[in-house]
Amino acid sequence: MQHQIKVVSHSDGVMVVELSGEIDASVYEEFDSVIFNSYNADKCDVVLDCKNLAFIDSTILGAIVRVFKQLKSDGKKLTVKNLSPRIRKLFEICALDKLLELE
Repeated sequence: MQHQIKVVSHSDGVMVVELSGEIDASVYEEFDSVIFNSYNADKCDVVLDCKNLAFIDSTILGAIVRVFKQLKSDGKKLTVKNLSPRIRKLFEICALDKLLELE
């Protein structure tokens, strides 16, 4: 299955990044560069839109925590939205629902 990590909007102090398909360790560098290249150009809140996300692994969960920590240190917010019930359960098992804002 194809994957996509794409900034779909970056305005009004919010950057929306769409994650779709299967996001795993093989695309860690792409995940990191897509998010941080845009974020470092204009530090703002970040929303990860996961409406078309089919799979995520622990490497990318760790990368999301890294993004969260960077944003928090900059006084910004990370929101993860549109998780499927199966992937939301993974976030809950890893206690990320206690750390991150899930919509």
